[in-house]
Amino acid sequence: MRVLDKRSRISRRGFLKSSAASTAAVGALSGGMVSLPALPAWAGSLKAIDPAAAKTLLVMVRDLYPHDRLGDGYYERAIAAMDEAAAKEPALGRQLNEGAAALDAAAQTQRKTPYAALKTEEERVAVLKSMEATPFFQKVRGDMVVALYNQPEVWAKLGYEGPSAELGGYLHRGFDDIDWIKEA
Repeated sequence: MRVLDKRSRISRRGFLKSSAASTAAVGALSGGMVSLPALPAWAGSLKAIDPAAAKTLLVMVRDLYPHDRLGDGYYERAIAAMDEAAAKEPALGRQLNEGAAALDAAAQTQRKTPYAALKTEEERVAVLKSMEATPFFQKVRGDMVVALYNQPEVWAKLGYEGPSAELGGYLHRGFDDIDWIKEA
């Protein structure tokens, strides 16, 4: 039996982000100048990944694993996990920073703007396709699939109940629940 928590939860960080966006919108509408930082605040706490590279990586990972139901916080945690590994392995940190710079350079060459500033997903995917054979792309794609989908909070958002071995396995816990099929 599946039990999904469909309540909207807003974190302190999410509240502050939406408040900042609202302030910027009000300032723009009223003609006032409101300047927000160009780089996300969470990127400043990373140890091995540069803040500019973190911004590019966030957009890249959202394009690689797009889920409208997931806020940036889940992706930020995944990047922070990769940053922890990069702090222990300097070569990985260099690969991520240089790879993000190469992704921005490819976007500049193809679209005349940095990767994170590209407006449409189609434009960003075209740039990503041009880099998919690189070790940087393969590393980010491989590590992010684990770092993103290994978060129990993400499981709940995507409808996965989590491991069930300690609860008797799936055979007696929803193996044949097909409530998603509508009878005619």
